Amino acid sequence: MAEQDAIFKPTNALRRIVLATNVAETSLTVPGIRYVIDPGTARVKRYSARNKVEQLLIEKVSQASANQRAGRCGRVADGVCIRLYDEADFGNRPRFTDPELLRSSLAGVILRMKSLGLGDVVGFPFIDPPSSRLVTDGYQLLAELHALDEQGALTKIGVKLAKLPLDPRIARMLLAAEQQRCVREVLIIASALSVQDPRDRPMERAQAADEKHKLFADERSDFMGWLKLWRWYEEQVQHKKTNRQLQSLLTDHFLSPRRMREWRDIHGQLHAQMAELGLKENDKDAGYDAIHQALLTGLLGNIGFKSDDAKARPKPGEGNYQGARGIKLSIHPGSALAKKGPKWIMAAELTDTGRLLARTVAEVRPEWIEAAGRHLLTRMFIEPHWEQDGARVVAFERVSLYGITLVPRRKIHYGPIDPVLSRELFIRGALVAGEYDTKAPWFAHNRALIKEIEELEHKARKSGVWLDEERIFRVFDARIPADLHNGAAFEQWRAEAEAADPNILFLRREDILGEGLGADHTLFPETMAVDGVACKLKYRFEPGHPLDGVTLKLPLYLLNRIEAAQVDWLVPGLIREKLTLLLKSLPKDKRRPLIPLPDTVTAFLSVAKPGQQTLTAALAAYIRKKTGTDIHPDEWKGELPAHLHMNLSVIDDSGQELASGRDLVALRQQLGGAARITYGGGAEDSEFERTGLVEWNFGDLPEQVKFRRGGRELIGYPALVDNGESVDLRLLDAADVAEIETRRGVVRLLRTALAAQFKQLDKDLSRETALALKFRVFGSAEQLRAALVDAIATRALLGDDDTPRDAKTFGKQKERAKPRIAVVKQALLRDVAEILDLHAQVAARLAAKPQFTAAMRDETAHLAALVPADFITHTPWTHLKDLPRYLRGILKRLEKLPASEQRDSRGMAGVLTLQNKYLARRSQVKGAAPARGTPPDARLSGGLGAVPAALDDFRWQLEELRISLFAQELKTPYPVSVKRLDKLWDELARQPLA
Repeated sequence: MAEQDAIFKPTNALRRIVLATNVAETSLTVPGIRYVIDPGTARVKRYSARNKVEQLLIEKVSQASANQRAGRCGRVADGVCIRLYDEADFGNRPRFTDPELLRSSLAGVILRMKSLGLGDVVGFPFIDPPSSRLVTDGYQLLAELHALDEQGALTKIGVKLAKLPLDPRIARMLLAAEQQRCVREVLIIASALSVQDPRDRPMERAQAADEKHKLFADERSDFMGWLKLWRWYEEQVQHKKTNRQLQSLLTDHFLSPRRMREWRDIHGQLHAQMAELGLKENDKDAGYDAIHQALLTGLLGNIGFKSDDAKARPKPGEGNYQGARGIKLSIHPGSALAKKGPKWIMAAELTDTGRLLARTVAEVRPEWIEAAGRHLLTRMFIEPHWEQDGARVVAFERVSLYGITLVPRRKIHYGPIDPVLSRELFIRGALVAGEYDTKAPWFAHNRALIKEIEELEHKARKSGVWLDEERIFRVFDARIPADLHNGAAFEQWRAEAEAADPNILFLRREDILGEGLGADHTLFPETMAVDGVACKLKYRFEPGHPLDGVTLKLPLYLLNRIEAAQVDWLVPGLIREKLTLLLKSLPKDKRRPLIPLPDTVTAFLSVAKPGQQTLTAALAAYIRKKTGTDIHPDEWKGELPAHLHMNLSVIDDSGQELASGRDLVALRQQLGGAARITYGGGAEDSEFERTGLVEWNFGDLPEQVKFRRGGRELIGYPALVDNGESVDLRLLDAADVAEIETRRGVVRLLRTALAAQFKQLDKDLSRETALALKFRVFGSAEQLRAALVDAIATRALLGDDDTPRDAKTFGKQKERAKPRIAVVKQALLRDVAEILDLHAQVAARLAAKPQFTAAMRDETAHLAALVPADFITHTPWTHLKDLPRYLRGILKRLEKLPASEQRDSRGMAGVLTLQNKYLARRSQVKGAAPARGTPPDARLSGGLGAVPAALDDFRWQLEELRISLFAQELKTPYPVSVKRLDKLWDELARQPLA
């Protein structure tokens, strides 16, 4: 005030420069002013009907305002007005400033005119009539405040609002406060909003003012800050000593004494007015929730939502809050919530100063906004659907206010909202689809009938052809009353309807079927017999799905018992399609004599015996007999659809799936060992399931026995399984595998029985240091000794003798084997030493600088396959003696290379062609059961696993072929050539894989 008073006290020492606002320029006369500088602009308060906010934007002043400014000078003597714009600009400006009526919200004017009976504002004879947009905005605001009904007439709330000399929004808060029982608090806030902010913030002492004002700040609400300030002021007034001291205290806290007093006066006037309206103050202090719910009724247009969505981030110049009707706003920096930035806010005022700012802000919750603006909400219902748990139709409701989503997705009962659609969804979901919880007979009958038709469709691969859900819907639609759309009402109606007609809800076959049923049940059996056990078949028609076609539920213990041919023949209902596609895949010259193909398929099926051969083998035999044409297996080139290969689902005893697929060989590689071990594990009271045996004390060992598992009689093959330190007596699923395992188990028992001899053998072998040095490229001395002991035990203890099947034969075999140990040891040591010496020579030659790259690369791979690290134990005894000859053959070939490179290349091409065929076949049958006496082979195939005897024999004939081609002088035990092996391979390729 002292600074303002100084302008009225002229002095000769200083020149006066007065900075005047556009209010002061018209209300003050300062003597002695000679010059006025007019920038030509001013901040003008305007109400934006579009954004519903007050604007304080800089505008050009009118000609009248410019003249008024010029009149501030020259009161005592002639003065000078300096305008910072040209005369043309002045001439283009409006003559007068717009009247306040045209720059303000008309809600209060309309409300007052309605209460006084002055008619519609549109027809009122204003000197300067407002625009239709401002009038419409006024009506909208009054509708928001519930002051007007849909016809534009005053409501009860509107009548009360008109009696309060306040902004309608502030008056609406006071009326809502009574319902929330917070009249006392809202009255304080309302009177504060009706006066100028009493807090001062001088530019030069801004930080000090902020520190003092923190005493009244509330971190959640600026409105609560008003209450804190009021209580503090009331306390100071009650305990004041003098008015001067009170004024000094307020000044120290940067509070305007005049505006504080004005606030108190307004509060007193409103208090009296509220008493006249019959509004009672609350006795108890109101809480945060109640106060702000009351305030929200008048500030529904001033809400804001802060989104975490990256797409909703503000652009430069925009606020970070989404406001009503699409506006973007920010919290005013002076608010206590500016840094906190709560998710939902409301503001007492939105001011546009180039950037839309929310002043006097509070944190609110969306449910409060929904409750306060219930009459203004926009509700959208999405995804109506039948819900089985609640037995009713539900949808998700999206609630928004002025474009701001309050509730994005809330589940509601949709029946009362749209009964017609809800009834349809009820029938389709509960009655047609069966998504209904009931044990009523009609429901069980209908589901069983529908399931039967669905299964027939899957079997015949005609999904959606016979089962007509629209027909089912029409049946129920005709029987169910029109006003029924939930489970409770349905059950009530059903009790009455079934009393009159017990079968009213029972479906008949003709109600479901869209056309006649054409599937023959016998073509699609429910089970398939595997080793006498009925295994369940499951059908599915869904191309592209892993389970498309027919699936056989195969118990694990039967995995090695099922025949590949049986799987190949599928079921009768699908075999015609498979045969037709196989015939179509043949080369044209071989397919032509079989046309028409359907007749050929029919003729073949009339004589075929399913399951005895693979389908292609049986079909090839039929074609050979009919036309004389020989079909090679490689000529079945067509890739059949997945549903024409049986899908196998391997399950354990509890019915849990262990693995599934359409490749029987791959499944056996994965689970064949487990199937073999568990085959007899479920036997009922079997004497052939024992563990930890170290002597023959279990009686005779028959080749096969019958046992019962799961109530069914099966055939098992007793076997002694070597586990390293002892043997286990098991029932296996294959005779050949049982024989191999038993021979290994007998060797383990004999080693245990002859423990003293093998202890001495181990001691003797530990002295073979020279041999260990030669073996060091393959492993340590301990590894060599262990391999030699295993090989000696296998050859000396059992060799080519028959497998003992009782204790007496076992004892004789022990006595027979005892003297062999020393003889076999000497022979094996001699052979191994020779092999290691020759291996070292060959390796040295191959390590030299290569001159013939292709041949040396071939022999490098050949050497690695011929003499691997475990060659002592994994090379059959008969072929172990041939290894030195094969190694000499490599040396001979390398010697001859300089003189016979072209001949060598031709021979190598023939060998590699046959070898690649063998490797491809070997990888397909890896893991299959070997013939008797065939050890596991891990050479050319690059992997572990046993092979059939014929394939294993072919592998060693390839070695003899190399001798025949590259080292003829070393001789072969039998004639061998590329042509002979080509013919032999052609026969092997025709045999089934497993």
